[in-house]
Formats: sequence, C-alpha cells, structure tokens
Amino acid sequence: MKLGTVENGSRDGALVVVSADGKHFAWPAQPTTMQQAIECWDDAGTELEALAARLADDGGEPTSGVRFNAPLPRAWQWLDGSAFDAHGYVMQKAYKLKPVEHDKPLMYQGMSHQFYGPNDDIPLPQEEDGIDFEGEFGIIIDEVPMGTSPADAMQHIKLLVQINDWSLRTIAPAEMKTGFGWVQAKPACSVAPFAVTPDELGDSWAHGRVNLNLEVKWNGKLFGNAHGEAMSIGFHDLIAHAAATRSLCAGTIIGSGTVANDNNREIGTSCISERRGIEIIDEGEPVTPYMSFGDTVFMEARTTDGNVLFGPINQRVCKLK
Repeated sequence: MKLGTVENGSRDGALVVVSADGKHFAWPAQPTTMQQAIECWDDAGTELEALAARLADDGGEPTSGVRFNAPLPRAWQWLDGSAFDAHGYVMQKAYKLKPVEHDKPLMYQGMSHQFYGPNDDIPLPQEEDGIDFEGEFGIIIDEVPMGTSPADAMQHIKLLVQINDWSLRTIAPAEMKTGFGWVQAKPACSVAPFAVTPDELGDSWAHGRVNLNLEVKWNGKLFGNAHGEAMSIGFHDLIAHAAATRSLCAGTIIGSGTVANDNNREIGTSCISERRGIEIIDEGEPVTPYMSFGDTVFMEARTTDGNVLFGPINQRVCKLK
C-alpha cells in the first residue's frame, strides 16, 4: 500500500491512498491525517488497504497537478542513525576523526516539527555554511514499548520512506566538539511524496533493510547510486536501540543515515561530504564544492523492475529571504 499527504492549507495536510503506479489517489473518510493513521494502525490500516484495493479496480483522481507534502509534515520524533559503515570509514579517515569506541548504533535526535515536501524550495541563510544533501531511507513506526527487542521491533515498522537529510557542513564540526549534538547544522529534512508498506518492496525488503539503489542527481547529473542493503544493522536494530530506555511514540521517524557502499569511487555517493572525503584521501584535498543557491538535487529509488516506489525528491536550494 502507498500513502501520501496532500497540501490542504493545514499543518498536517490530508491523508490519501495512492495507486501502486503513483498516478491516482483516493480520499479516505477516516483517518484524515497520516499521524491519525499511525496511531490507530490496526484499525486504520485495514480500512486503508480496502480503499487501496478499490482504487486499483476503479481508478481515482489523478496525482498530476496535486501538491504533496512530506507524508508526515511534522512528527513527534525524528531519530537519525548512521548505519552504513562505508560512509563512516571515509569520514573518519578523511577528516581524521577518532573512531567512536562503542558497541551501540550511532543515532541522534533531530528537529521533527517540520519536514519539507518533495518539491519544496529549501531556504537557507548562506552558502558559506556548506550546504549538503544526504540521501537516506527511513521508517515510520507505531508505538514501541520500552525494552523492545530487535526481533519484536520488526512488527512496529509500518511504513518506509525516502529522505533527504539536509546538512550544513561547515557548522557541524564546531557543534560536534561540544558533545551535545547538532542544532544549527541540521535544518529540516525533506521526504519523498509516498510512504509505502514494507510488502510493496517484495524481496527488496529483507532483514530490516531497503535493498534498492538510491539514485542521486545534482543539477541533473548523476552523483551517486548506492544500495541500501549495505546497512551494518537493520532498522529493527535501530528501533531496539532507541527504545532501550524509553518508549517510542507512534509516528516516530527513524533514518538509516547516508546510504553508502564500499565501492563508492565507482558508483558515487549520496552526499557531497563523502565525495570530498574520498578526494582528500586520494588527492590530499577536496575538489567538489558544496551547493550554491539555485542548485537542484534529485533523489529516487525504484523497484527492481523500474516502477515508482516512494516518488522523487526534486528540490532547489535558495537564499533565505
């Protein structure tokens, strides 16, 4: 099943069920928002699945011309992991960062009261902050009790999403040194238009991982095409980590971290900073600049047979007015 949120002038938008090909949609009578659906998924999910089946038979309204928000335009909680070892290795080696000595997943809590829609312009204060995109996969969960095990966490993954986790790279090092985490270096994320149930991926959803390529284009040119299977741990492990000492509310979004593979020199990267890191390792200094105002970024993951899945993120960065 594929769900989306249509812009209607409210903070949370209007929930819609979307056809498998992303070309048509239908309005459910209840629930009316994505957050409501997640909070009562046992009942709402059944009703939405029935509407999806009717939509497949009878068609619906065309999605062309409709403005989609992020599936959850605002959420109670956003937790971002860093589960791709290839990304961490490059960043540590290039920027001479000390390895984090621990046996737990890396995760931080970011701002969640705003998520940009897939075609929104991204206003930022200045280019000198090092504007960077980060292609990720993510999940939306229902309520998770404290102490939930990784095995039990799988049942709480209700929807999968595709994320652009914007970063301001020149601000990040100073904030990291404080030991208190990011505030200014992490503006609001962007999310592709459609959230999908795991069964939509078929065999491409396995072991708590999205086993698909994430194509990234910068100003229309292919920048990276990394594969999601390379997560060192699955999303169920990230849930269990986050829920070790607290419960997680329904509607929590958890990100995978930047999708990255060991053969990043051949297939490219999902963020500029990783490419710059490779250049530092190979050439002694970075060559690729960060983004400028007016630059665009495109991200899209498709099924192995080429069908639309989450829909594309297609955005432009601009100067804050």
